[in-house]
Amino acid sequence: MSDAAGLRAFVAALVAAGVREAVVCPGSRSTPLALALRAAAGIRVRVLYDERAAGFFALGMARTSRRPVVLLATSGTAVVEFAPAAVEAQLSRVPLVLLTADRPAELRDRGAPQAIDQAHLFGRAAKWFTELPLLDGNPVTLAHWRWVAGRAVAMATEGPVGPVQVNVPFREPLLPDGPLETPAADAVVEAFVAVTAGKRTLDDDALGALAGRIARAERGLILAGPDDDPALPGALAALAAATGFPILADPLSGLRTGPHDRGLVVAHADQLARPGPWIDVHVPDLVLRTGAMPTSKPVVELLARTRPEILVLDGDAGWREAALVPVTFVHADPADTVGRLASLQSRSAESAWTADWLEADRLAGEVMDAWLAALGEPFEGAPWPALAEALPDGAVLWAGSSMPVRDMDAWLPSTDRAITVRSNRGANGIDGVVSTALGSAAVADGPVALVVGDMAFLHDLNALVAARLHGLSATIVLINNDGGGIFSFLPQAQPAAAQPGTGLPEHYEELFGTPHGIDVGPIVAALGGEHRPIESAHLQAAIRDSVGRPGVRVLELRTDRAQNLQLHRELAAVVAKALAGLVP
Repeated sequence: MSDAAGLRAFVAALVAAGVREAVVCPGSRSTPLALALRAAAGIRVRVLYDERAAGFFALGMARTSRRPVVLLATSGTAVVEFAPAAVEAQLSRVPLVLLTADRPAELRDRGAPQAIDQAHLFGRAAKWFTELPLLDGNPVTLAHWRWVAGRAVAMATEGPVGPVQVNVPFREPLLPDGPLETPAADAVVEAFVAVTAGKRTLDDDALGALAGRIARAERGLILAGPDDDPALPGALAALAAATGFPILADPLSGLRTGPHDRGLVVAHADQLARPGPWIDVHVPDLVLRTGAMPTSKPVVELLARTRPEILVLDGDAGWREAALVPVTFVHADPADTVGRLASLQSRSAESAWTADWLEADRLAGEVMDAWLAALGEPFEGAPWPALAEALPDGAVLWAGSSMPVRDMDAWLPSTDRAITVRSNRGANGIDGVVSTALGSAAVADGPVALVVGDMAFLHDLNALVAARLHGLSATIVLINNDGGGIFSFLPQAQPAAAQPGTGLPEHYEELFGTPHGIDVGPIVAALGGEHRPIESAHLQAAIRDSVGRPGVRVLELRTDRAQNLQLHRELAAVVAKALAGLVP
């Protein structure tokens, strides 16, 4: 029999370390821990059938709550299914504790069923791996289990935040040898292992040297990349005010939405940074960047092409800089550092440099809005301004990878609405997008909305099962262009790619366009959701009608892949012409 006292102590140690949520996938070998988690007073358990979807569901919960989430599955290929979420958690810096139930040592590597090599199963994606010994009633073993629980949570939550794997073998019989409910007298358990850690900070000399480099710049930019730190937007706004530098705000940075000062926020950098007469005379000499790499390819290419002085602030001692240019990494807490830097800057007047960026941003926004208003046909960028108007304060807005997040970068306007904007941009995969958003909905205080493409939606249909099981609510705007729309923008789709022997263009649709012709309406209904076809003109009204109502609604906007490419090109040309008019 499994040691009930040991199981109670292990779960109590998780709670004491800060765990409040667990996602459990059904299975036999994980029975002892599943029952122990379910019996714990301090943890809410949600059961999901599909381990891959469960991994992303937990990831969405952890990103929204900013707390570690436990994942549990049985041995064998079930735990392998956690791998995509583990990779995303590592790259997006999200705290997950992966509990992988296992066969005992005597059943491994000898043909026993459902026994695979689970040691270091997630490779370098897991910050830490350990395997627990079998519970045997020995006080030393019990102490070790409690110690591992505390360390696992601490390591998942210390910077850089990420997933850890604890492999937990059990020997049959698997039922506990006693009650798993925590006695009232033991309801409050002190952490067996606790960690006190501070943020990385610069000393005064290093800070002064950094401030001097910023003060010498005449054409400075602040590039705010994807970041979840709620303290950073206000700090960056203060630094922008002190330096006079415009902020090129990625939609995932937190700078475009919220009540902080957005007077120096540039929301259309993706258009402004494209090669042309305007950017040719507005090349920066210094860029201070926070967060992950920006979504916009033109912005990254601008850095690579012009090679300004680049300062990257990363409080977790990271090395995120994909432009392959000379760079200075500042390994100190970004919010604290920019706040201190702001106090050392004293530029009193707005420069012509800053005025030019703000004027170009204003003009680009006006041109784009007028172009969209006059369009009169479905367009994949249309949901974003509609969502910015329809979502209330406290909403969480998710974007799928591929085209949705790029259209969000182009079309999500700057607004004082307190909307949290998220996307799985660690690995940039399309898997688990719906599950992540629904995991967010499980713990979010406000409504949750998601914009997702049809391929990513079909890839994660099992997510709707979780919504039905746990009574979750969300608004999903489904962009259905019947295939992989982003490939239309890549060389594979261009006539110049059709070199002899390449198989292009005759195999383009089969290998890249991937049309499926699936009517998702009956599928959504069968899984407990509500499906509604919509037109671009009715998007905002449909979103307003959906937000706040119980259940999952899928608002489907059908578009054409080839026409979508032409519309994006047409828009870019219109904006480029308007910007060229600003150049003497």
